[in-house]
Amino acid sequence: MKFGVHSPSWFYGDDPHEIFEGIKRKAQYLDTHGYAWLSVMDHLIQIPIVGRADEPFMEGWTVLSALAAVTSKLRLATLVSSVAYRNPALLAKMAAGVDIISRGRLTLGLGAGWHEPEYKQYNWEFPPKPATRIGQLEDAVRLIKAMWTQSRTTYHGKYFKVEDAILEPKPVQKPHPPIMIGGSGEQLTLRVVARVGTATNLFGDPETIKHKYDVLKQHCEKEGRNYDEIERTNQFGNLLLARTEAELKAKRARLQIPDSVRLNALTPVQAIAMIGQYERAGTQMVISTFVRNDQESLELFTSDVKPLFT
Repeated sequence: MKFGVHSPSWFYGDDPHEIFEGIKRKAQYLDTHGYAWLSVMDHLIQIPIVGRADEPFMEGWTVLSALAAVTSKLRLATLVSSVAYRNPALLAKMAAGVDIISRGRLTLGLGAGWHEPEYKQYNWEFPPKPATRIGQLEDAVRLIKAMWTQSRTTYHGKYFKVEDAILEPKPVQKPHPPIMIGGSGEQLTLRVVARVGTATNLFGDPETIKHKYDVLKQHCEKEGRNYDEIERTNQFGNLLLARTEAELKAKRARLQIPDSVRLNALTPVQAIAMIGQYERAGTQMVISTFVRNDQESLELFTSDVKPLFT
């Protein structure tokens, strides 16, 4: 079992100009404590399940570029980039650059996109049908793979195209960096994972995750894809850890987390039991999110939970 951290919140104190120093400290802590992964969201405004829309929020690919230069072991990713936010040929170029800066530690996380208010604010077109957005996702992955592996790329897809396009230098990783597809739709998204993805990331309780993996395996069989080629990860989100229930209650009050926020408020023993269930469901990497970037929770996870599985 591998462990990673996803960082959707940019709350690192009251001064928004210290945001990068906060995520840098986290990345360097993970880099030196045996974690395999750090991801950030690719949004321009905060999403409702994490915080207020007007909270300070950094652009994900800019941050990944900077973190690539100050870490040495962590795999870095966006979880996940919406296919609509950048021309996929440009994204292929950007991602190749981050892979080079990191010396081969990029995973390209891609999704179909969903946060319509953000689309409207930034004047992106939001196709209302999920099937259209998922079709764009698959088309983009095929174009990006071609640009990463061909000397010059001409690609005419349903939604995107390039003509005799040059992308040099290519990414460090061969044949190309891993591509993680975010989303758990059983009919469309998991089928795209089976066709073109190298990793999948899912939400849900262990029983739900196991079912989704079973569906993915069925799609792989239909597509002639080796299921074991796809890395299976899931998010274990909104974690708040303390050694006792009383300490959990006190910490929630101290951090001023409203009762309306859904938490995985757990002791280490409870967290160990949950991760064991994910492991039995088939998860290969658990990607945890610590609410409000609580450093105490991260350190307790590192000392009391992770060592039992690594």
